[in-house]
Amino acid sequence: MTYLGIHHPDRFHGLPVHTPEQSSGSLPAADSVAWRLECAYDEDTDFPARWEQFLETVDTTRVRALLIGPWWRQDYTPFAPVLELIVAHADRFPALRGLFLADVVGEECEVSWLRMCDVTPVLEALPLLEEFAVRGCGQEGLGLRPLRHASLKSLRFESGGLPGELVRAVAASELPALERLDLWFGSSWYGGDATVDDIRPILSGGVFPRLRHLGLQNSEIQDEIAVAVGSAPVVAQLETLALSMGTLSDTGGEALLNGQPLSHLSTLDLRHHYLTEPVLDRVRTACAPAVVEAGEAEDDYADPDDEDDEPEHYVAVSE
Repeated sequence: MTYLGIHHPDRFHGLPVHTPEQSSGSLPAADSVAWRLECAYDEDTDFPARWEQFLETVDTTRVRALLIGPWWRQDYTPFAPVLELIVAHADRFPALRGLFLADVVGEECEVSWLRMCDVTPVLEALPLLEEFAVRGCGQEGLGLRPLRHASLKSLRFESGGLPGELVRAVAASELPALERLDLWFGSSWYGGDATVDDIRPILSGGVFPRLRHLGLQNSEIQDEIAVAVGSAPVVAQLETLALSMGTLSDTGGEALLNGQPLSHLSTLDLRHHYLTEPVLDRVRTACAPAVVEAGEAEDDYADPDDEDDEPEHYVAVSE
C-alpha cells in the first residue's frame, strides 16, 4: 500500500484496525483484526500497564497484526522501552505476521519528534514476521543493523529524515522473501542524509530477487533517484514503482524518458511532483499501458514575508 502523507491506516496486513481504547462492548476475535495499542493523553494508564492488560484480555497466540500508537501520556518518551516489551513477550505472539511501530499522526506528535530506536531486535525476535512498518526520523535515534530475515515480505520506513546508515543496512540485509520495499528519505533538516549510492545495491537487482514493488519516495534528491532508476536492473523485475512525495522535476522526468522502458509496470506513482504538464504528458505516453498516478503539480514554496526568499521544492513529509 502506498501512503501519500501521514495518517492512520484503516487496514493493516489485510485486516481492519481495531483500537480497544476507542470502542466499547465485547472484544473481536483475536485473529479478525489488527490490534492498535495506544495511550490517551488524558488518562492514567501508561503503556506498560496497557500492554499487560492486552496480554491478559486477548488471546495473543492468535493475534496476526499489531500497531503501536502513541505510547506516552503527556511528555514524549523514547520508544526503546516499548520495543523491549515486544521483544520480551515475542513468544506470546506465534501467529504475528504484521507489525507497525509508531502509528502516530501529526495531531499526536510530529514525525520528527518521535523518539525512535534501533528496531533490529524486534525483527530478530519475530522470525516469522511478514510485514514490518516503522515511522520516525533519524535524528531521534531510528536505526537498523544488517540482518537475515527469511520471512519478511514487506518492509516500509515512513520517515521525514531517513538516515543513510539505515538505508545501507537495508541494502546489506538478506531478505530472500521480500516483495515490497518503501523508503521515505525525507529532509536533511531531520536527519535524512541518504544518497543514491546508498541504494545502488538495491537498484542492482541482485539483492532482493522477489521484489515486485519499490518505493523510493519523499526525497529531496528525487531527480537523482530518477536518473539512477533510469538504468537500474531492478526495474525489470518490478510490477509497481513509486517515486512520489518528493521533489521530482522535469530533470527527473527527462531521465525517466531517456532511461529504460517502464511500460511493463502496472503503476508508476509520481504523486506530489514538480513536473510541467508537457513533460508529464510525455511520461504518460512513454509508459503506456502502465498507469501513471500523478495528479496536479505542487506549487513552489517561498516565504511570503521575505521578498528575497527563492521559491523551493519540498517533500510531502518532513517535520
